[in-house]
Amino acid sequence: MLPKHILTTQNPGATLVQFISEKRYSQILIITDPNTSEHCYPHIKDQLPAHQNLEVKAGEEHKNLETCIAIWQKLTDMQADRHALVLVLGGGVLGDMAGFCAATYKRGIDFILAPTTLLAQVDASIGGKLGVDFNHFKNHIGVFQEPALTILCSTFLKTLPANELRSGFAEVIKHALISDASLWQEISNKTLVDQDWDKLLRHSAEFKYSIIAQDPKEKGIRKILNAGHTIGHALESFLLMQQRKVMHGEAVAAGIIAEAFLAHERGLLSAEALNSIKSYLTDVFGNIHFSSDEIEFIAAYALQDKKNKDNRILCVLLNGIGAAQWDCEISVEDVKRALAFYLS
Repeated sequence: MLPKHILTTQNPGATLVQFISEKRYSQILIITDPNTSEHCYPHIKDQLPAHQNLEVKAGEEHKNLETCIAIWQKLTDMQADRHALVLVLGGGVLGDMAGFCAATYKRGIDFILAPTTLLAQVDASIGGKLGVDFNHFKNHIGVFQEPALTILCSTFLKTLPANELRSGFAEVIKHALISDASLWQEISNKTLVDQDWDKLLRHSAEFKYSIIAQDPKEKGIRKILNAGHTIGHALESFLLMQQRKVMHGEAVAAGIIAEAFLAHERGLLSAEALNSIKSYLTDVFGNIHFSSDEIEFIAAYALQDKKNKDNRILCVLLNGIGAAQWDCEISVEDVKRALAFYLS
């Protein structure tokens, strides 16, 4: 079951109007990027009450304090008070950043997330994690704050280019691998374009929220949602520093393969399961290009992972398909071997 502040809908405009009509917001600011301004905003604009708009640049490279300043400045120029509303129409980058701005403006105003990418709908928009990157470290500055409302609409997925849909698919796969072996079998027997997106979207949202409800501040079981992310984030951070483009989902898929290798090394995952994971994810995502000479530098980024404690690298390892263990300590040498396996 999803909580009452997370709604699935095929008519996002009507859903937003009904929610807003029950409130008494002093002003409404809609934040978009160029992509959602063109493809998603037209689906809702004529149904909404009076509002102002702010378009910010798209992309992880703009998920920083400089863009936050522009958002805070717009709210200030509007003379927005603590009864104002921010409506975020965009993917995970925009939701994380604009939600963070709303949660910190005048110590917090309401915000609504209308995630428009698969990645955002199944992952970033659920759980109240907000933040921005700092000095190339992902989500280095942030807070926990639930939105007033999150709407999940598969209609928006039809506006996505293939690479965006594929990026979000990595999180769907992750959720199946750590929670539901039968769903993994169903997914891995279909191509990307043949997936049942409504079913997968709802499964991911319900599963992630069930975990968050048990552990809101990520002290225990919620950490399993970071599967694939310790090595995936290290790879993503390294490539961003090198100004080499990689999508978050692509990096997570690489991280899932690499961390599955470590689970197999520790006797937690069979060779057959490891091979099925690597084969399917490679078929869907291809390979991220980096050289064996770069592995040492990529592995060093794992030392900066925000899940670490007492200078120990902690990650999530599969315990068979359908289950996972968190706070598994790994070394830089482990990361190097895992990345070498990914390249093999």
